[in-house]
Amino acid sequence: MKKKFKLQDLDCANCAAKMEEAIKKISGVNDAVVSFMTQKMTIEADEEDFDEIMEQVKAVCAKVEPDCKILL
Repeated sequence: MKKKFKLQDLDCANCAAKMEEAIKKISGVNDAVVSFMTQKMTIEADEEDFDEIMEQVKAVCAKVEPDCKILL
């Protein structure tokens, strides 16, 4: 399952790269793309665990960029 999310207050490209790298390490995530330029995030993950995976994604993003919000 692939879903796209809008990001708010992502401040730098380096943070986007760190978020993308950390999200790809989450169990169940097949692919992730975080774009600083478009302020969007695409997550491809197992459908049955998607909600649980998104909770982990939110935690990772908050750790890397505390001001960034994922608009669900």
